[in-house]
Amino acid sequence: MIYIRPQYRQQFEKERSADNFFAIEGEISKQLHNRKTLKFERGGKSFFIKCHAGIGWLEIIKNLANLRLPVLGARTEWLAIQRVAELGVSTLTGVGYGVEGVNPARQRSFLITEDLGANISIEKLAKDWRSRPPDVQLKRTLIRKLAHIARRLHENGVNHRDFYICHFLLCLPDGIEALNPENLQVYLIDLHRVQRRRVTPQRWIAKDIGGLLFSSLDIGLTRRDLFRFMRAYRGKPLRTTLETDRRFWRKVRARALKLYRSHWNKEPGTLIGLFNQ
Repeated sequence: MIYIRPQYRQQFEKERSADNFFAIEGEISKQLHNRKTLKFERGGKSFFIKCHAGIGWLEIIKNLANLRLPVLGARTEWLAIQRVAELGVSTLTGVGYGVEGVNPARQRSFLITEDLGANISIEKLAKDWRSRPPDVQLKRTLIRKLAHIARRLHENGVNHRDFYICHFLLCLPDGIEALNPENLQVYLIDLHRVQRRRVTPQRWIAKDIGGLLFSSLDIGLTRRDLFRFMRAYRGKPLRTTLETDRRFWRKVRARALKLYRSHWNKEPGTLIGLFNQ
């Protein structure tokens, strides 16, 4: 099964099979054992294609044993892009996708998206914030934007599962020197593990926010920055969320701690003690 949106079909009229799409050549931007992403051009426009090879029965069994549905290919991200966009959250523009094979362990698939243009991940933008603090208004605006994105997703049955600051891209139409805190465009990407439900379970919400906290612990945020996020995310006065959502924030802390220790094999800084209060 192959689907290309009508407005793009002329640019891909020579590709008739999954093999044709897998054979597209370009600049590899990411490659894992069963997935690769590359950038290519067609008709003067730039695109990305993400190709999924079969994940194998071992990976499927491992996921099922942990009570998780395995992500078999591109269809999950194709549907997630549509849902996230419906919620008003800026994300990738889907061009087309395809799936080949009925054996879930050997199924191949691909996803094509438009190139977002010049951008920078918030992780990369913030990597020197500890030694070179950013413009205060820029930092506060980004904190509020990420909180509002998270709240919008979670209140509408969506959780990301890889909710780290590296998966938020900041558009740079006029270069990084021209960043204007009053006109920031932030995109959420890497939606291949997104889950969609009528209601998002609290444990998955805590995992998302815990991942976001984990990925932000070393960029020089202050306690006030974290309080600002908590207030915007919960949509409540700070005192209220600290009192009524104490159990939730402790789950967030536990998740962030677990990820940090596993990733860095050390303890994080003092900010993690925030939720002990």
